[in-house]
Order: sequence, then C-alpha cells, then structure tokens
Amino acid sequence: MSDIMRPISIEALLNWITEEFKRNGTIFGIRKFFKAVPKKTLSLFGEQMETPVGPAAGPHTQLAQNIIAAYLTGARFFELKTVQVIDGEELPVAKPCINARDEAYNVEWSTELRVPEAYDEYVKAWFVLKLLSREFDLGSPDGFIFNMSVGYDFQGIQSSKIQTYIDDMKDASSTPIWEECQQAARKLLSKFTRIDESYLTQISPNVSRSITLSTLHGTPPAEIERIAMHLLKEKHLNTFIKCNPTLLGYEYARKTMNQLGFDYMEFDDKHFVEDLQYEDAVPMLARLQKIADGQHISFGVKITNTFPVDIAQNELPGKEMYMSGRSLFPLSIAVAKKLSDAFSGKLQISYSGGADIFNVKEIFEAGIWPITVATTLLKPGSYQRMDQIAGVLASLDYPTHVAVDLEKLSSLVTKANTQARYQKSIKLPITPKMDQKVPLLDCYTAPCRGTGGCPIHQDIPAYLRYVSEGKYLDALKVIVDKNPLPFITGTICAHPCETKCTRQFYEGAIDIRGVKLEAAEHAYDELMATLKKPTRRENAAKTAVVGGGPAGISAGYLLAREGMPVTVFEKADTIGGVCSQIVPEFRISMASVQKDVELAKLMGAEFKTGQAAPSLEELRAQGYENIIYAIGAWKHNNLHLEKGTAINSLEFLKATRENPNANPYGEHIVIVGGGNTAMDCARVAKRLPGVKKASLVYRRNKRNMPADEEELYLVIEDDVEFLELLAPVSLENGKLTCEIMELGARDASGRKKPMPTGRFTEVLADTVVAAVGEKIDTEFFQALGIHTDARGRVLVNPETLETNLKGVYVIGDANRGPATIVEAIADATKAADNICEIHNKNYERANFNIDRAVPRAKRGLLVAEDHSMTQSERCLECSTICESCVDVCPNRANVVIQVGGNPQIMHIDRMCNECGNCETFCPYASAPYKDKFTLFNTEDDLYNSTNQGFYVVDPEKRICLVRFDEQIETIILSEGNLTIPNGLLDMMETVIEDYAFCLAN
Repeated sequence: MSDIMRPISIEALLNWITEEFKRNGTIFGIRKFFKAVPKKTLSLFGEQMETPVGPAAGPHTQLAQNIIAAYLTGARFFELKTVQVIDGEELPVAKPCINARDEAYNVEWSTELRVPEAYDEYVKAWFVLKLLSREFDLGSPDGFIFNMSVGYDFQGIQSSKIQTYIDDMKDASSTPIWEECQQAARKLLSKFTRIDESYLTQISPNVSRSITLSTLHGTPPAEIERIAMHLLKEKHLNTFIKCNPTLLGYEYARKTMNQLGFDYMEFDDKHFVEDLQYEDAVPMLARLQKIADGQHISFGVKITNTFPVDIAQNELPGKEMYMSGRSLFPLSIAVAKKLSDAFSGKLQISYSGGADIFNVKEIFEAGIWPITVATTLLKPGSYQRMDQIAGVLASLDYPTHVAVDLEKLSSLVTKANTQARYQKSIKLPITPKMDQKVPLLDCYTAPCRGTGGCPIHQDIPAYLRYVSEGKYLDALKVIVDKNPLPFITGTICAHPCETKCTRQFYEGAIDIRGVKLEAAEHAYDELMATLKKPTRRENAAKTAVVGGGPAGISAGYLLAREGMPVTVFEKADTIGGVCSQIVPEFRISMASVQKDVELAKLMGAEFKTGQAAPSLEELRAQGYENIIYAIGAWKHNNLHLEKGTAINSLEFLKATRENPNANPYGEHIVIVGGGNTAMDCARVAKRLPGVKKASLVYRRNKRNMPADEEELYLVIEDDVEFLELLAPVSLENGKLTCEIMELGARDASGRKKPMPTGRFTEVLADTVVAAVGEKIDTEFFQALGIHTDARGRVLVNPETLETNLKGVYVIGDANRGPATIVEAIADATKAADNICEIHNKNYERANFNIDRAVPRAKRGLLVAEDHSMTQSERCLECSTICESCVDVCPNRANVVIQVGGNPQIMHIDRMCNECGNCETFCPYASAPYKDKFTLFNTEDDLYNSTNQGFYVVDPEKRICLVRFDEQIETIILSEGNLTIPNGLLDMMETVIEDYAFCLAN
C-alpha cells in the first residue's frame, strides 16, 4: 500500500482499454457509454463541446483513466487538476484526503504528480479520447474541451516548469509524449476497427487553449490581477478566475450555514478578511474583461474555489479542510447571483459547487455554463452519474451567447435556501457501516440486513424485489420466515436497516419499513389462508412465555411454528404489550397489532390474558420445562425536582390511550426528555382537548437528542414547541424553572456536553411528564434467584439468553433495557433456537437466480422526486451487486474480476493514492484499499506495503510473490499451495490468464 500513483504508459493504457472491452464490453469498469446528440454542440473558446458538463479540477481529472471514464459517461468539458510549482513528493497532502459521506471535505491542493507527469497524463487522455470518440462513435472527435488549471502565485506560474507546461498544452506536437502516443497507436492499430493511419496524423496536438486560475485563499487581489494579465496578454489564453464564497462576507456565510443545519461547521472570519473582497473583485473583473475583449478571447469566473472550514472532529488529518457538495451549493449559487447582478448577466460563469442531477438543469437554464462536478462523482454510482447529468443537459436548447437570466438565478438562490435537499439532518449521523471486516473474497453484501442493520437479518433485498414485481405473497413469506410481527414492524419499527441502506448516498434511503407494511397489507389474508397449523411434536417440552408484548408474541410464534407447545401469559386484557397499551393509537392501531397476534395463534401459540402469570415454581409444577420472561422494562427513572413532581411517561401514555378525550393535565404540558417515548408523549399531549401548548424540554439541542430522526420530524410537524438547552430544576405555581445550558467541548461520542450557565428561565407548565427512561425490574428477577450485574441487568448467556437457572430465559426489554421491537424479535429467536432449532432460513437470497445486469443498471441512476420509480424498485440489490468501492474510486484502482463466473474485487496498488474514498462507502468497517487482495506491479511495491496481495514474477511460469496472513512467499500456481485459500489462487490464475492487461506498466 502506497499513496504514490504510478501512471500507466500510453501503450499499456490502449492495450488495457481494447482488451477489457473485448473481454467484458467495459472500459475501466464503465458499462454504459454516452453517445452525444449528433451535430449538437455549444461553442466556447472557439472550440466545441457536445455537453456543457464534466469533472471539476480534482480527483477525477488527475490521471488519464479518470478522464477517460468521465468522457465515456458523457463529460465533454474537463477542468484538469491544478498544477503548481510545488509538486510530487514536495506537496504536503495528508492521507486520507477525501471524506464525501454527505457534504464533502478534502485536504487536497493540486496534482500529486510531478508537473511533467501530469502533463503526460493530460496528453494521453486527450489522445485516447480522440480515438474512443471515433472508434465507438460516441461523438465528434472535436466535441470536447480540455481546460487547464494553474495556481497559485505569479512567481510560481512564471517558473520554467509551469511555463513549459502551459506552452506544451497549447501545442504538444514537439513533446516526447506526443510521439509516444502516435507510436503506441500505430503499434496497436489492429485492435481498432475505425482508426487508421490517416486518422492518427489528423489528431490535433493543441490540447488546451484555455486556463482557470486557481487562487489559493489569501492570494492578494493585485497578485490575482497580475497573473490574469499574464495569462491573457502574454499567453493569449481564454481565462477563468476562481472566485469563492468569501465574496459573500462572513456574516452571510455563517448565517446561511446555520439556517440550513450546518451549524456544526467551524470557521471564523479569517479567510473572509484575507481573501479577495467583493468591492475589489468587481472592478478588477471589469478591467480584465476589457483586456480580454481587446485580445478577442474569452474571460470569466469559475465558481467556486470550495470553502475552508476547520477540522474539528477528525474528519481528515490536519487543521483545515475544504468543504464542497450540497452544503456548498447555497453559497456558490449566491456568489453567482451577486456577480451576475454586478455585470447585468453578461459575465461568463464556469460553475461548480454542489452541482448535481437535482439542480444542473436549472443552473444551465439560468445561463450558467460550463458546469463541472466532483462531489456527486465521489459517491456510489460515481462516473455513471455523469451519464444522467449529460443526458439531461443534452436534451435542452443550447444558447448561442452568454446571457445569465437574473430572474431564474434569483429563483435558484431562493430554492437553495429553502429546499430540504440543501438542509442538513437535524440528527447526528449514524454510521452506515457494519461492524465487521471485509472478506478477501465474496464480499458482496446488503448492509441493510447485516450487522448493525436488521437485528434478525431479514433478506430485505429479496422481499423488496418481490414487492417491485407485485408478488406480495412471496414477499410476505420472506418476511414472516424470520419476522413474526409484519404489521407491528411494518408500522413502528425503528428501521435500523434504513441507516445502512446504500441508497442514502443517492437521494435518500429506501422506505424499507413501508415496503414491509405494503406486503403485509396486500398479502395477509392470502397468507393466512395458505398457512397450516404445524403438527405438534411428540413429547416436546412445554414452554411458558411470561409477557405478551412483541418479544413474547415472537417467542410464541417461533416455537409454535416448530411444533412446540407454548403458552403466552399476559396480565393485561389484550395482547401486545407497549404496542397495545402505550404506543398511541394514531401511530399503530389495535387492529394491526391483533393481526400479528392472530398469526401466532394460527401457528398454535396459546395466549392467556387478564391475570398475572403463575410463579416460576407453579409453572414448573405445571410441566413447563422452559420459561421465557418477556416482561419488558416498565419501571421508570425519576425526574428529580427541587419542588413539585412529574408524572411518569408510561403512565401518561397508558391513560391517554385508554381515554384520549380526557384531559386532567391542563393547558400547558411539558415533557422532559429527548427519546422516542418523549416524542410520543409530546404528540399525544398536543392532541388532548384544551391543550394550548405542548413543549419538549431537553438539556441538549435537537441534533443531540437520542430520538430517531423520523420521530423528531413528526413532532415538528405536530407543532410541538422545542425548548432546547434547558435542564429542569423545580415545578411551582404552574411554572417549570429550568437552568439554561450551553454546549461545551465534544465528548467521546462526538456530542457536545451540556454545561450549566447559572442562568435560569421559566416555562409555563400545568403538568410535567418525565420521559427520562425506563429500567428493568431488577428486584423481580433477583427474587426468582436470577443473577444480575452491578447495574441491575440480568446476566444471561449472550448466545442463548438463558440465565443461571436452567431452562429460564430473559428476552426483549427485560434483557436489554428499553430497546426496539426488532431487537425483541432477535432475542425471541435466540431463546427459541436454543429450545429447539428454529428453521428461519427458508428464503435466503442465495436461492435467487438474478441477472446482475439489472441491479447494475440502477447504479448511478438518481431518482428525482417526480420519478415514477417505487420504493421497492429503488433497491440497489447490494447482496447481488455491491461494487461501491469500484464505483467511488476516481482512479479505478478497485476492479471487478470474474473468477469462475463469480465477481470478485481486486485492488490495484499502482493506481491508488490512498484518498480514502472507498473506505467511506464500503459497507464493512474496512478500507478496501488496505483490506482487499491487492495486485502489485513491482516487487518493491509489494514489500513497501502491508496489504495482502501478489506480484506476478513470471506470468508464463505462473510464478507469483504473495503476501498472505503477514507471510510472504514465492509460489508456482500450477503446483497449488496448501497455505493460501483456493479462491485466492484462482484469482491470481484468472488475472494472469484473463486480465493480463492489468499487469503491464
């Protein structure tokens, strides 16, 4: 593993392209090629581009293969990665350097290659695009534009290194790499069908006639103008100058970020003071525009130069990083508006800064082009997202001249400040990763069903696919195979699966819970009609389940389905526990709960209600060999007030569910707490007759509340008052006195600690409801002789949930403390499986024969709000195709290798710069660039790495140098090897046999 990229020679590059396409129909993993609309182009710099979009200067324009991948997917304007006098190993780029999970951050400056190497990459890419455009009939060979980017100071740009770079980009004909390109193409001419010698001689060596000046933050205005004058007058280059959001002023930027929920971003006014000021920028740009007009060349601005923020939570190494993506869009588009107003819409704007499929049409129709993107390409789907963007733009009318529509641009600024798309979630993010390491082989997985996702590991992609096909009964069979509560979980499940859904990196996670309910509602009656009560096992041990809540119902269902005699005891008159007694009726109806109960009854579970269960001794005497306690966590934590008392949240919810039309609580009800129970109390209180105000008091803010995000939004929709940063002190005379808190330093979880200020305020409160958590009835279990820990938690075998008493189990909230319904099902499954083997793997994904082309076609396709695609159809089917690490690598360093008909992921060391992007999006708690089996192109590279992988010493003799389990050895593949798994041996054999193009330098 090394962050030093080793560019591919032009001959190896052309061989790779032709051989990969011949074998797979792909080029650098790109499966779908974009074909431009014939003879439709937009003129810029005296050149033509078929689509006014492409990759921004950054990770997607650093290497030749990056640019090639972007072209194949529809890019026709390429802002090449910035070059500067400081380059190569002298450039201080900390690694990893990219974090693009939501809004993106980076600590990059410019190309990590030496300037001559970067030049070679750009020329190779230019030459290859000339070949590909013709060979595959993707568009005109003259239908794309390369735009140079240089920085950052006049002295550096005047250096011979940068001057040579600029001159050679203007005309590459006399450079060694140009001759190398011509010779390699001639040598491999037979591999092409539409390229001949005549065509090669006609390829223009004029790679670029335009340039973007990248101004490092703090570059003085006089220096910027001096450089631009040089580029315009002495180099006669069409010139863009990068402008960044510091033109808006600190107060505007801080206020905007705060209002949109990005208040956690930390930045001061340093750059706003040091950078180019708006008052200086406008006259300078006017002067430069006049000079450009006199030179008969184009001039404009590039928006934006990203946005500097502090590194406060170890997002990346270092002290400062550059923000981009959706959070940058409201700032960037505001800069565009401000400058367009100053120039009456006549200033050419090259735009970046949060551009993506959701706004690119409006940006272009406002008269702003060309448009470059970066952050959207760093997410799953990656380059293939370009195809969708290019397709949208190619369908529009192209303008003939620069004319920014100020009215449309104003509308876009308004949308950027009001649309939900540009607003940050009010909750702290939950990690999308599973808590396990990526395997070297067979790593495709659906994180929604994995560790940290669905606790019962339901085959979610299977039932989503069935629902998408209208096969509701098949879907429900998949669901109830592991989930006895399809209605309850389809309605109020906490859906941790959705926090792992890969689709969240597109336009939002799939409503998996909603699809489950859809299947249940459509197929319940049919399922009940087709199910048969299982045959009772002979001499089977009887089981008593104490508690008829979700855990108890689940245990009863699972055991009865296996033919085991089981009785569920519930002291209330109705089965359902919190679902029928506590959770408000407007969240889940009694009818829905009872449908799940009827399912358990159909399996043969017996339910006894209306009285307490017999004692443990009595149950033993009645012949119950196994007893499962599923009694919940009903004891409440007390809210300590100096004066006055609060009522318990569960008592409040129980009373209001029994009689929702009675209000003995007054006009002003205050709920103290920030969890899901508090949210239920607040929504119930708001609905009670006579209530003027329901308020939530919490010592932190919304972002730091433990409640699920969905619950918070529901409370907001119900117009409940949020009183954040308040700690209750006393209740007296209809007023709750609270101490005002402030958020201090971050704790280990990333949350800021609430700190007392010594200042107080009063809140109107006729009744205070304490929703500060529930706990287990420790005394009850201790009286039974069940061991508990120092915190009062029951001690159980974690694999079986059996206590120290043989045949006695504790499950659900009684085991975990307040937990989720699906966790209760998981506990019931564990206990039941220890009593008798539970057969709940009847519908595993492996049984499905799925064409991989179908889910692959979805990758890169983002779904607009008005799209007709259903929730179930949005599923990316990650268990069939999970290639996020392949998608998101700008350099194409993670590749798919077909080994024995099965796709495997291999990492290629030479193409990786350790940017870290694949680690962000791998569903495992792993970094593929470190943890996947790696191909090394030199022996030194293998020894300089710690990755498990191989170097092919002699492909003909099948000799490889291999590192496996920290041991390095030389092996001959034809002789086999007992220490290395056969799958890895097969991969190495396959690379030599079918992917030899990956081996060449």
